[in-house]
Amino acid sequence: MPALVLLGAQWGDEGKGKATDLLGGSVDYVVRYQGGNNAGHTVVVGDQKYALHLLPSGILSPGCTPVIGNGVVVDPSVLLSELSGLNERGVDTSKLLISGNAHIITPYNVTVDKVTERFLGKRKIGTTGRGIGPTYADKINRVGIRVQDLYDESILTQKVEAALDAKNQILTKLYNRRAIAADQVVEELLGYAEKIKPYVADTVLILNQALEDDKVVLFEGGQGTLLDIDHGTYPFVTSSNPTAGGACTGAGVGPTKISRVIGILKAYTTRVGSGPFPTELFDEDGEALRRIGGERGVTTGRDRRCGWFDAVIARYATRVNGLTDFFLTKLDVLTGWEEIPVCVAYEIDGKRVEELPYSQSDFHHAKPVYEMLPGWSEDISKAKSFSDLPKNAQAYVKALEEMSGAPISAIGVGPGRDETIEINSFL
Repeated sequence: MPALVLLGAQWGDEGKGKATDLLGGSVDYVVRYQGGNNAGHTVVVGDQKYALHLLPSGILSPGCTPVIGNGVVVDPSVLLSELSGLNERGVDTSKLLISGNAHIITPYNVTVDKVTERFLGKRKIGTTGRGIGPTYADKINRVGIRVQDLYDESILTQKVEAALDAKNQILTKLYNRRAIAADQVVEELLGYAEKIKPYVADTVLILNQALEDDKVVLFEGGQGTLLDIDHGTYPFVTSSNPTAGGACTGAGVGPTKISRVIGILKAYTTRVGSGPFPTELFDEDGEALRRIGGERGVTTGRDRRCGWFDAVIARYATRVNGLTDFFLTKLDVLTGWEEIPVCVAYEIDGKRVEELPYSQSDFHHAKPVYEMLPGWSEDISKAKSFSDLPKNAQAYVKALEEMSGAPISAIGVGPGRDETIEINSFL
């Protein structure tokens, strides 16, 4: 049975939660392999809307085991709050598994994140201020706190003290903030230990055994390809690898186990935070996309920047992820435009460029080259098959598929769980 990777093919917020939830009833495990509570998924089940930030979307699918992998950074207070909220709504969260090797977002990581962004001023990255970057930095600097450390007070204390030796120097001498007391941090973290202990497990072993037993495992990325720390629009990126390769390191599964890689594409383009965005709109069309599409960040509450579909980015995502399929979301939002521009290339210094430039400076100065496609006015939210779509909507999907370099196997025509056209099965 297959191991699938499902990830964002733009700057995130493409609708991964809807796609994961669609597959959740057919898979045995859904695994978050990177990021933290800086990512957000909205899943609509019937008349119920669920906003998930840290938990895998599969937690809403009965019979599916949701897993937080070793590549995720975990804020225990957010985790427990999210679990409590779902329990109050009648969702069974007892099957959740958390890797003991996942890193903990400590209170001082959050403090460092916020004061650093304020210090940067107009040069800020646009982080969510939730401590994600500093936690990954601690991980790389080998002063991070892992989930398993919560169960050895001596080790936990030593690690917190070691981390704060340098951080307190920065907070007090550079940012003019008070030093953080190690014993208070340790006390707070120990307060979470017993509450999350029932979920902690050797997830690497469990997932590999599941695949050996022909179980279906879905790996779910947060954010999107263009926010990848290595392959995104650096430095305006996240601090981990949402690209397909991140699934292997972030969950402990070898690349030969992956059988399919599904990219989620929005029928237009959005991004949150700072950084270049060639097709960004500052006119009535941009505002209409934002309003109709409900483009407000699930986690941040910030309005998303909106623009037309960028086929250059889609081709890039196909290449760096080895995408086998696309799931096209929010096609219904484009209903009502007489013509729909699609970016097919960039103009950089007077030259036409059809692939994403590796140079940050070139990408910053890229101007979109548009091809106009005919729009449609018919309501498509009730469409159940590709043939149910208006001819111009069909042509739009086919054009995006040809430009992007991988087949579009599913189309979202509304926010609901059942408002999806499945063209080719992912399983």
